[in-house]
Amino acid sequence: EDLLTTSFGIMNLSSIALILASYFAVVSAFVAPKPACVTNVALNGWMDAFKNDESLGKPQNAGLSNGPAYNDNVTINGKPVKAIVGQKVSDVAASVRAKINYDCRNGDCGTCMVNINGRKLKACQQKIPRGKCSINTL
Repeated sequence: EDLLTTSFGIMNLSSIALILASYFAVVSAFVAPKPACVTNVALNGWMDAFKNDESLGKPQNAGLSNGPAYNDNVTINGKPVKAIVGQKVSDVAASVRAKINYDCRNGDCGTCMVNINGRKLKACQQKIPRGKCSINTL
């Protein structure tokens, strides 16, 4: 009985050792080797290509310098609207849900006529001007 327990214990330890050895053999087969260290000498000066050129000066903002030019003096059918100078009248009118009929959106048909500062103009072709702008649908 003592011999059976001892041999069973040894067998248990040996099977555990065998399982662990096979596990590490399988895992090491799938693990990628560590890459060799790459030095600047091996790149033949290519690292200099990624340095900043100090002679160019400080980088500038690629966007608008002071942001878009807003026009707070725009009204559509009496409603004040905040619009950007140069924005299409049709887009500004759509933002306040002013009903303007469109057929071609090219300026050929004339169905989008609106009154802008007292003049009849096509909404699909006009842009928001600087200064006061009163737009009324017809």
